[in-house]
Amino acid sequence: MIRALKVALVQMSVGFDKKKNIQVAVNAIYEAKKNGAQLVALPECFNSPYGTKYFDEYSERVPAGETCAALSKAAADTGMCVVGGTMPEKCDSRLYNTCTVWDPKGTMIASHRKAHLFDIDIPGKITFRESESLSAGNKITTFSYCGVKIGIGICYDIRFVEMATLMAKEGCSFLIYPAAFNMTTGPKHWELLGRARANDLQLYVALVSPARDPKADYVAWGHTMLIDPWAKVEASLDEKPGLLYGTIDTKVVQDVRSQIPIRMQRRTDMYETVNKTKS
Repeated sequence: MIRALKVALVQMSVGFDKKKNIQVAVNAIYEAKKNGAQLVALPECFNSPYGTKYFDEYSERVPAGETCAALSKAAADTGMCVVGGTMPEKCDSRLYNTCTVWDPKGTMIASHRKAHLFDIDIPGKITFRESESLSAGNKITTFSYCGVKIGIGICYDIRFVEMATLMAKEGCSFLIYPAAFNMTTGPKHWELLGRARANDLQLYVALVSPARDPKADYVAWGHTMLIDPWAKVEASLDEKPGLLYGTIDTKVVQDVRSQIPIRMQRRTDMYETVNKTKS
């Protein structure tokens, strides 16, 4: 077990060339290794343009597809844990928005299918319905690496505090959200939601976005950031491509939770949050 885990968050440009997208991601993984990272996380839809009309074309089987093969090899070559952002996954006749996680031997140790589909309608601003092409996942996803328990959510999942609460109850000190907020919700809620989850649950939160492409059908907000258990933004990027580095310090998590002991003060005689997939 280690006290501190050095992480790298990749904010990369995503275009129409799938092979190029994969190569850009792999190059970023190797760069993160050179700069001392032990875990690297990619953004949402890093191998595909974000849009319901693209998901089927860019989808692949997990873990049999070319994207998974590239992530597995990069993890094994670098000896890092790779949180593979998300990709469109095809399973039988269904499509999912899926995050895969690879250990330093290149073995897939976890996968999370986006549980809350992004169906919104803000008149005059944005209308988007992931449910037109995607199916929803139905489980809470956590894994352990170097003694740190980590939870995975995808973009819209962050708006549902119950899901984050369950990951914290399962022992997580760090939540990673590959996400692509847009130019309407990004300025309003991106940082707010990340800091809220960090503050409510007294843990680290990473928000990992693609870089902004003003010419894309769906324009991402960017602003990848790492937030500490005091709800302070430790580091952040702007809208352009880049790598953000930070450290997950488990002692900080312990200190915050001991100094403000809300976890022991919850009134479970009045309320409770339950993981129904385990019942």
